[in-house]
Amino acid sequence: MKKGIHPENYRLVVFKDMSNDETFITRSAAETRDTIEVDGVEYPLVKMEISSTSHPFYTGKVKLVDTAGRIDKFKNKYAKFNK
Repeated sequence: MKKGIHPENYRLVVFKDMSNDETFITRSAAETRDTIEVDGVEYPLVKMEISSTSHPFYTGKVKLVDTAGRIDKFKNKYAKFNK
């Protein structure tokens, strides 16, 4: 490995999925300002919007998308070309 190109500040960090409040602890060099206490120990906190515990690919749950509204919007936009 090349010397001097890898971060020196690896430490235990808590990643928190904000959509379902699931947390997991791993080593990271991610910069953070927030902290959280887990099992009586305080860790730096990295907030995430989505993780494997909430992503549809991993959970198998798919959110319904308003396709009818999208189709109507598309038809209205391009109706002027059908004349």
